[in-house]
Amino acid sequence: MRRHNIAIAGLLTLLFVVAGTARDRYVVRTVPAPSKSIWNLASQYGSTVEKTLKNSGGDHVYVLSVPLESVESLKNDNDVQTAEPDLDVSVPRLTAQTDRVSRPQNAGQYVSFFGTSAWSPYVDQPAASIIRIGESRGYATGAGIVAVIDTGADISHPVLSPALISGWDFTRNIPGGDEGADVNQEVTPILDQEVTPILDSNGTIIFDPEIVWERQEVTPILDSRIPAALGHGTMTAGIIHLVAPTTWIMPLKAFRSDGTGSLSDVIAAIYWAVDHGAGIISMSFDVDVSIEELKKAINYANSRQVILVASAGNYGEPVVVYPAGYNQVIGVASTTNSDARSSFSNYGSAVMLAAPGEAIVSTYPHNRYAMGWGTSFSAPMVAGAAALLLQLDGQINSQKVTQSLNQAAPVFSPGLGAGRLDLVRACVYASTH
Repeated sequence: MRRHNIAIAGLLTLLFVVAGTARDRYVVRTVPAPSKSIWNLASQYGSTVEKTLKNSGGDHVYVLSVPLESVESLKNDNDVQTAEPDLDVSVPRLTAQTDRVSRPQNAGQYVSFFGTSAWSPYVDQPAASIIRIGESRGYATGAGIVAVIDTGADISHPVLSPALISGWDFTRNIPGGDEGADVNQEVTPILDQEVTPILDSNGTIIFDPEIVWERQEVTPILDSRIPAALGHGTMTAGIIHLVAPTTWIMPLKAFRSDGTGSLSDVIAAIYWAVDHGAGIISMSFDVDVSIEELKKAINYANSRQVILVASAGNYGEPVVVYPAGYNQVIGVASTTNSDARSSFSNYGSAVMLAAPGEAIVSTYPHNRYAMGWGTSFSAPMVAGAAALLLQLDGQINSQKVTQSLNQAAPVFSPGLGAGRLDLVRACVYASTH
């Protein structure tokens, strides 16, 4: 049975009582010229304004905590254009599979990587050869800003930090987007112990390069003390950096370290990215249903020629998830190292392109590296590819980006769109058309 990663408020609602009143969160858009302020509107219906998602250019969008008995009255107010439940959303997870653990080749070796010293299994991994990263360096190394909506990024990681610019932490409503706060508060002891690798509850193999080199065998452990999504954002950012090492990466933290978040934070992050100069947005998460405000945020980004990339999901089914399912978004599936569809990867109409997504090595908090499986790690490869194209043509539009990326390698499975990402083919097309 397909696992759902959202709970639709209003259909399946966990009721709780605060001063005798059950409440729920709604994303509310007011009309362009409301007769009353959002605070007066909220007060009229016994509601509380929790945050503003957008308040410019005619877009006035807020999150309100609304008593359940007032929801219908609020929706029918003349000042309200739409009011939709604020959905729970999470980054994808995979079941741990210990039989996939192996010691990386060249473990313990470091190589020079664009001004830093990086772990060789990260720089020279099989996926890098498959999409032809090395050959693509002769065309471009990346430009512009890629916003990563995820769990944040570890700004202290020595390989990743030179490429990071300040973003925003929507879970705490503070500047930065640093995933380090989660590490320091929750898992510093477990990350510092000498066990390599650690196979966390999300199926991600975490490596300390120094310890991997010292030990002759790899004996992973399952440790539920590591939050399920810790490092997810640092990994997706690291993949973009591997493909496009001279592009800037903007971490936008819309998910906590356990992988949970709210769709309102995702919507706010999309607006924030566009308004702060991002040319590309990478989204390694999905929800099962579309809501109007998410679609409006996507449309807003697309209208400003921002390239949107999202993972196609890990249910292993021909289903449509969002944001990958929107026409303006490049939905990315996962392939094996032999160019077949990964068994866990979604496929079908929502997929525009595929990229390797198995045993992908990337940066991880506390100067670690990790190996992961999932469309979460395929999507940032395509986002990095878009950054290469942006360097080749600073005025490139989303249509030409799509056409360039669609110059892909053939795959041996149906439902994977144009095929598997090929950086050289994409760069050649962008350079000659």
